[in-house]
Amino acid sequence: MSYLRLGLCVVGVYSMFLLWAIAQERLAVPFESVIDGSTEKFKSPLFLGTCQSALSSISALLYLIFRRKSGQSLAQLLGLASSKTLHANGSTKSSANGAVSGHSSQAEFKHADARYSSKALLLRYFQCSVFITSAAPFGFAALSYITYPAMVLGKSCKLVPVMIMNVLLYRRRFAPHKYLVVGMVTLGITMFMGFGKEKPSKSKSNGASELSMSTQLIGVAYLLINLAIDGATNSTQDEIFARFKVSGQQMMFWINLFCTVLTSVISILPLPYIPVLHPSHSRTELEGALQFIHTHPSIIMPLAQFAVTGALGQLFIFETLQHFGSLTLVTITLTRKLFTMLLSVVVYNHTLTGGQWAGAGVVFAGISVEAWVKRRDVHAKRVIQEKEKAKIKNL
Repeated sequence: MSYLRLGLCVVGVYSMFLLWAIAQERLAVPFESVIDGSTEKFKSPLFLGTCQSALSSISALLYLIFRRKSGQSLAQLLGLASSKTLHANGSTKSSANGAVSGHSSQAEFKHADARYSSKALLLRYFQCSVFITSAAPFGFAALSYITYPAMVLGKSCKLVPVMIMNVLLYRRRFAPHKYLVVGMVTLGITMFMGFGKEKPSKSKSNGASELSMSTQLIGVAYLLINLAIDGATNSTQDEIFARFKVSGQQMMFWINLFCTVLTSVISILPLPYIPVLHPSHSRTELEGALQFIHTHPSIIMPLAQFAVTGALGQLFIFETLQHFGSLTLVTITLTRKLFTMLLSVVVYNHTLTGGQWAGAGVVFAGISVEAWVKRRDVHAKRVIQEKEKAKIKNL
């Protein structure tokens, strides 16, 4: 049964996010208007985020309801009441002789209850949603200056900004091998960008425009901003998991719910033209998005594909994390990003030089070192645990 579940998780992650990547790249290139035949790019990144986060929140809620345990309250279901806190209270826990043992754990209950604050948890979720909402426009804008394979390769290197933001925000320290991984990733990205000759965001109708080094540097700068904010998001999520012990699906629900509310509010605000954040000249982002869909109806299919596959893909991600752990998830997502880059090359006819392939190899080798060390550490920890269990049995 576990192998079947793992197989379904792998197929789900691969299929959903490969389709999601195809839709994302399609949304980054011009669409033809049904009115005058002119081509124009979609310039409402927050609207994209709203579509995906809304479906993701609904998907997470349905998943939580489907997996709801008997007697679980709504607050527990949504992660606003600690199950450990309720367990410490011992209202349903009985001792060996059948007597209720909850009265002996009052001190533990008070300590756990003080440690668990729903308000603090919701503020952390909101903080993540602000980070995600801020990061998305920069990632979308970068595709106007760098190719999608370069974007995928850059997004594969989240370890670098995550490490930096963990050190800056939470004063964490890392093992020496992680700095080796960072060095390999940085070298690989430099090689990939330095040897690249292809132009970004190609359109089938008008080809590619000339790409100067300064223009490419703008795309790299946008990507670095996106990765830095992603690093802040991931480090905050690590802090939430460590402090509040919530499930992945609970986090998925709340963060996406806050993202939906936040992007919806911003989308109806009358904003002036702001590069990256509000690149459309329409009065509101929602108005610009709806007008674009009306004049470019061919965007509806990739837009729906982007939202649906992104929402379902997150469910498979959290299902894998819950049942098989982060090591298995790292392995799946690492190979998935490699196949995403290869699929982009095939579907959209990208041309990579030998130097770029070498750079991509260095990046994935660096990330593989990180995965191998994690697997070795987990194996060593399991051996120690088994020895401890054997000692206890001998006693």
